Amino acid sequence: MIKVGIVGGTGYTGVELLRLLACHPEVSLQVITSRAEAGLPVSDMYPNLRGHVDLNFSEPDIDALAQCDVVFFATPHTVAMATVPELLQRGVRVIDLSADFRVKDIALWERWYDVKHTCPELVTDAVYGLPEVNRAKIRDAQLIAVPGCYPTAVQLGFLPLLEAGVVSKDGLIADAKSGTSGAGRKAALGTLLTEASENMKAYAVAGHRHLPEISEGLNHIAGQTVDFTFVPHLTPMIRGIHATLYSTLNRDVDLQTLFEQRFADEPFVDVMPVGSHPETRSVRGANVCRIAVHRPQNGNTVVVLSVIDNLVKGASGQAIQNMNIMFGLNERLGINTIATLP
Repeated sequence: MIKVGIVGGTGYTGVELLRLLACHPEVSLQVITSRAEAGLPVSDMYPNLRGHVDLNFSEPDIDALAQCDVVFFATPHTVAMATVPELLQRGVRVIDLSADFRVKDIALWERWYDVKHTCPELVTDAVYGLPEVNRAKIRDAQLIAVPGCYPTAVQLGFLPLLEAGVVSKDGLIADAKSGTSGAGRKAALGTLLTEASENMKAYAVAGHRHLPEISEGLNHIAGQTVDFTFVPHLTPMIRGIHATLYSTLNRDVDLQTLFEQRFADEPFVDVMPVGSHPETRSVRGANVCRIAVHRPQNGNTVVVLSVIDNLVKGASGQAIQNMNIMFGLNERLGINTIATLP
């Protein structure tokens, strides 16, 4: 059994980790930390876990965490980098769901997150945990940086086009919508029911924190710098991301075949039939990205529709997918769940 610890178990990504790991046949949950809720039974905060998780939240303790085989960090940005170095020194593998180790350009990361990185030397060794791109590196990794939710949906949608070199590297556009859970489990005016309900709005058009992560990933896939515009939107739903992606063909190609062949062996990417329009509700609670590719009026514009659950394939489910790969398990183990409808 894999002994698992979770740092930051009270947020939305934390409870998703608990929900999925509680049913994982190869996992033994050892430690779930929360400074604010130390001593509180997990099932008191999250009654859906009653009968499945028999642990109390505890104060973060490096010695207790060091007894685990792997520790997940479901913490706000800048928290993980304070503790991760010692855990790695003590032989613990780490899967970080925050942005602390995602961006290789340290100066760029510091500019976007407005803080000094305390262990930049680890960023070089951290493996970016997008299995569809880095599966081989993930197997041997000690430190995984789990991609963000927007970056997952956007990169998977552009991946076949950029790898095959069939679209221009200029003028890539991602118009993406997210549910309110993407903002985290904190009190904020903009995500109150009366503010977010029956409303949709763009935000951070001048620049979103996920922009450098997405750009770096797309540059890596393309093998050169791409020109990319990202516009996120907040939608009145709890879960889900819908990314509509635009690019321009530079040569004729069978797009459907290109996508089907690229993702044929990917257990958590579903390329839908020609003419499909994937819905966010079709991935709710599931670790899957559903993709449809269109060529309107048979012109030169490619439109890719990419949907994920931001808390599962966009966070906790993908983190567990990484864990399965790291420990040589069946990649689907514990996360091969069916989306909930209605």
